[in-house]
Amino acid sequence: CSVTDTTRRSALLRTPYALAAATTGGLLISPTVAQASTNMVRQTSATLSDGSIFPLASFGLQIYDDTTAYRLTTTALKSGYRNFFSSVLTGNQRGFAKAIQDSGIARKDLYICGSVVSNRVQGFENAYKATEKGWKANMQAFGAGNIDYLDQIMLDYPGPDSDSIRGQWAAFEAMYDQKLTKSLSVSNFSPGQLDCILLDPKTTVKPVVNQLPYNVAYHPGATPTSAIQENAKRGILVQAWSPLGYSLGGRFNSKIKDQCAQIGKSYNKSWAQVALRWIIQNGASYTVQSKNSDHFAEDLDVFDFILTDRDMQTLDRLA
Repeated sequence: CSVTDTTRRSALLRTPYALAAATTGGLLISPTVAQASTNMVRQTSATLSDGSIFPLASFGLQIYDDTTAYRLTTTALKSGYRNFFSSVLTGNQRGFAKAIQDSGIARKDLYICGSVVSNRVQGFENAYKATEKGWKANMQAFGAGNIDYLDQIMLDYPGPDSDSIRGQWAAFEAMYDQKLTKSLSVSNFSPGQLDCILLDPKTTVKPVVNQLPYNVAYHPGATPTSAIQENAKRGILVQAWSPLGYSLGGRFNSKIKDQCAQIGKSYNKSWAQVALRWIIQNGASYTVQSKNSDHFAEDLDVFDFILTDRDMQTLDRLA
């Protein structure tokens, strides 16, 4: 049977918490599996393996026009987001960039990640050229808001074979060498695909983040933390995409939401906040999407409580 949920709105009103700037004011954690303790409650950022500071909560733009991207980016900034994932797949990087420019927030206080899709070509040279074309397109689009460097560029998908992956990565390293990005990252990479980069003697810059589908309803690997551990031992932090299941079909069903809501009662938190907190305590970060102003703030309000070991174990069994 369904339980009475602490709604997303009421959770926000009961525990007013504004994350002013994720890049400041929080303790830092390294990209390893975190254990729940009082010391980690307000750890809002991670120190990546290259030394850069990465806010654990990110806003990821989705497919809509530039006007909508401008409006939602502005709302996210006002809500306290300082980490943004602006994928080339959404087609609205210009609208995002203009919102950043008009916000008045100093560029140094923001963490901006773009992305490149170049997985449909094969071979080192073809992959290199496609990836180079992709990052140049990113910089042109972000230039609409006078963004002249990125904090991170992400390879959305691995190429079809090891040579292609190495070609993709070599193009990213060229971007890095030109000081157009501070960090390099990947998305949807398996451990073996990561090793195509990491074990290549020609690699000079290592990936620091791997964006994967990860939530209480779905997680790759034999255990809830398998993927996180595999990435962590390679010096890579997992960032969960679809942390609330919206892009994974019906996996995040009412039974799972009800269980999260039941746990949330003890903390005056909504089902969504419990699900996001589970990700943080397992040692990962997340990128969320929303068009609801209340949800923007609520999805940041997960750094003032810790789930008990028992609650974590209950959530572990939901997938």
